[in-house]
Amino acid sequence: MPLVKSGKIADDLFVHVADGAELPGDGAVLISAARFLEDPESLLRRSGKTGVIWPNNRPVDDLVPYLDRLAAVALVFPTFRDGRAYSQARLLRERYDYQGELRATGQVLRDQFVFMTRAGFDAFEVKKQSDAEAFVATTKRYSVFYQPTGDGRITALNRRLQLRHSESAGQ
Repeated sequence: MPLVKSGKIADDLFVHVADGAELPGDGAVLISAARFLEDPESLLRRSGKTGVIWPNNRPVDDLVPYLDRLAAVALVFPTFRDGRAYSQARLLRERYDYQGELRATGQVLRDQFVFMTRAGFDAFEVKKQSDAEAFVATTKRYSVFYQPTGDGRITALNRRLQLRHSESAGQ
């Protein structure tokens, strides 16, 4: 599955490890929420990076004690009509200040890329190479937004205010 990260097609450093399968001694792994919550402390002590695949029907509050040690959180979109992972992403970025990789997985569709990015996702597992290429093109298309979100971009209003401030300071 192609991975788009930070607006570019990238190699996926994380290996998806099935429940019950042996974990590699090192290297980056993505494991299920159920497996992670069985023994999070020992999983986080591994020498490699640990990420968790978090279902959209589980509160992200359960992750909060571990966020500073998780390299990635993959939020699941089981269908394109189910947007609960958008809310989870915003909570992780804006309320809990999660700084690691926030990955969208599942039904990640082209027409939702911009919205997912605005919600705080910075990595996307897509089904086809053509979707990955379309995403890269889409991220370059939009540079100004009206709505504030946790993706760190300045809004159109704030740009205007900064411009006015710098103009008035120069007078």
